[in-house]
Amino acid sequence: MISVNEFKTGLTIEVEGGLYNVLDFQHVKPGKGAAFVRSKLKNLRNGNVVEKTFRAGENVVRAHVENRAVQYLYNSGADYTFMDNETYDQFELNKSQLEWEINFLIENMTVNISSYQGEIIGINIPNSVDLKVIEAEPGIKGSTATGATKAAKLETGFSVQVPLFINEGDVLSIDTREGKYISRA
Repeated sequence: MISVNEFKTGLTIEVEGGLYNVLDFQHVKPGKGAAFVRSKLKNLRNGNVVEKTFRAGENVVRAHVENRAVQYLYNSGADYTFMDNETYDQFELNKSQLEWEINFLIENMTVNISSYQGEIIGINIPNSVDLKVIEAEPGIKGSTATGATKAAKLETGFSVQVPLFINEGDVLSIDTREGKYISRA
């Protein structure tokens, strides 16, 4: 158990049977009435963000989420197969569990998987990955004065806006948090 007065950003808690990550919190001491903690919580099972208010001093269950390294092997239709790096056990996750992450997954990539009491709640990919450009429009010469960009399709099928000098076959560093071009790799 942990008091809501000890909330920190990134803390994982269990409230009313749901598993939440604390995104933001604010201690409020009104002039009249009891103090309370206003918080913004992200549901780790479905991704919804909710705002919840707790009385000051109220206790909640602190959830201990395990993270372990796994390797992405391949996908077959809507199922993505991973292998635990320590036990070599293979398991599958459905496409619906990896909506954003599949844009950056390439075969044999090592990622961290988060689990709570044996239930897999998500994967954590690196903040940046290197991906190859498989399709890019040719740049128009002379239109670089305004920092123009063009669309480029990456090996995972994800499209990103890149500078005009990027060509097919180039390997790019992509920010996985926002899905934006960083630089050539």
